[in-house]
Amino acid sequence: MNTAATTTKPGFDRQGEQADAVRVEAAMRSFVREFGVTAALHMEACVRCGMCAQACHFHIATGDPKYTPIYKLEPFRKAYAREAGPFAPIVRALNLVPPVTVAELEQWQALIYDSCNMCGRCTLACPMGIDIAELVKEARHGMYQAGLIPERLSLMDRTARQWGSPATPAEDLPDILAEIEAEHGVSIPCNREKAEVLVTAAPAELGDHTLSLAAAAKVLNKAGVDWTMHQEGFDASNIGFNNGDIELQERLTRALIDTAVKIGASTVLLPECGHAYGAARWEAAKWYGERLPVRVVHMTEYLDELLSSGRIRVRRAADTVTFHDPCQIVRRGGLEAAARRVLAALGFELRELKNHGVGGFCCGGGGGVVSNQRATPLRHQVFAMKQAQVEATGAQRFVTSCGQCRITLDQGAKHAHWAMKPESLLDIVADSLAD
Repeated sequence: MNTAATTTKPGFDRQGEQADAVRVEAAMRSFVREFGVTAALHMEACVRCGMCAQACHFHIATGDPKYTPIYKLEPFRKAYAREAGPFAPIVRALNLVPPVTVAELEQWQALIYDSCNMCGRCTLACPMGIDIAELVKEARHGMYQAGLIPERLSLMDRTARQWGSPATPAEDLPDILAEIEAEHGVSIPCNREKAEVLVTAAPAELGDHTLSLAAAAKVLNKAGVDWTMHQEGFDASNIGFNNGDIELQERLTRALIDTAVKIGASTVLLPECGHAYGAARWEAAKWYGERLPVRVVHMTEYLDELLSSGRIRVRRAADTVTFHDPCQIVRRGGLEAAARRVLAALGFELRELKNHGVGGFCCGGGGGVVSNQRATPLRHQVFAMKQAQVEATGAQRFVTSCGQCRITLDQGAKHAHWAMKPESLLDIVADSLAD
């Protein structure tokens, strides 16, 4: 992709200098490639019942019908009808469904990048079992090929392609970790030739939120884990997963798995990051065509294991707490119980949100939306829903297990002048370690 970028108007961005016809053709080729049996069944199954609209936080917060989840797939549906559906030749011959235009793709950009977190709540609500969130992710593949993704996400994509991370060049990792060691008084091994666990990070943990990486080090060292970070595979966030850049997604995933194999690690430990979990835990195997050679676990799972096995002990608190379930970790990933066991071990009285567990509302920033600056006003509208639910619990503390969620919620709290500060489950465990 040409790295030049020209913003045409606030509603969408164009990357590169391709002609409109070339953009449409690139998108259509990608869409058609995505139409396997499962996607085709989903396209045919929709009965336009509208139940997904009542599940989407963007639709609920605004009341705008354009945010109905299934509507976000309209160009994808048109491509299916014209190119891959059972009556595609007749549809094309009679022009029963007009061809997708670049104007439609440009308008569509804001729907699938600005107002969709791929959180899967619409999928959960669909009575026909359509995985709308997965179809949106597949549609993003075509939008990336067409050069029609938001500029901020494109910038992060280009940086990750060059550095292996949108946060920092790989060669700078040892120096960054040394600075974190000095600042927080912890030991963080780097580039060890052999280790049992390869620990990875989210970009923010290497910049503004180093406390979380220090907390991970504190817990792992206390438990006596044989671990290391490694500059050949350290960033788990996988911007390619969010953007629709399949080539980059594979490269970043392989960096983690292959580095773990190289150092003899049996486990890749993911940070408190939702999309890292989706990319590395649930999609990594497709790049290898077989069972992964290492175990991939989220930090929440690992904390649960360390506590249940007695490798770490924590002091018990007497506070009340409510918990935000990260959608990629809980609804899409199945880790509803693990976080609650950790909270119970910490002694908290859990006061559940009205919508919690697999039915919880997304923070509003997942899927790259928190990095997409033009989506900020819409994201703040969604935050108001979460704020109201947290306040209704009367809990003293507000906790989550995803760094991206925490950043989104913290930005929303600052905008709303809300005193409640979202906290990291990992940070709380590290602060509560007992001798």
